[in-house]
Amino acid sequence: MPERVIATPPALALIERLKETHGSALMFYQSHGCCDGSAPMCYLEGELTPGKYDLQLGTIGGCPFYISESQYQYWKNSQLIIGVTQGSGATFSLEGPEGVCFTTGSRLWTDSELEALNRRDPDPISGKSTSVNPNCVKSRIRIGYKIPERWSHSCCTTRA
Repeated sequence: MPERVIATPPALALIERLKETHGSALMFYQSHGCCDGSAPMCYLEGELTPGKYDLQLGTIGGCPFYISESQYQYWKNSQLIIGVTQGSGATFSLEGPEGVCFTTGSRLWTDSELEALNRRDPDPISGKSTSVNPNCVKSRIRIGYKIPERWSHSCCTTRA
């Protein structure tokens, strides 16, 4: 059965290095924000809380991979392929100091793959079949949330 999100061998090797450095509790989120474009972001679990409009698309390297419902609508007919390339990427993502960044590629499903995926699980948005699991964590406001120190250099954060 095909998976909705996979990682290339170099991306899996980078995930393992990040686990050695930061611990095994990592997660990914397919960004669609202003600062980082549409890049896969790697976080420590708990740095970003998936909200009620986020879906767990699958796992890569043993780490959950989330995507927003709106992004999923664009990507649902494709397999996401997470790779890695040289250069600076997302300011919030853990691989930034490594001089590399995660990338998202894709390929369209074949008719038989799409049929198999559509038989597997119900779509969390339309009720039709798909292999995406809705995130059970409710969105919440973090009152008094401290921004991680490693985010202090970002254009989107302000130091108190």
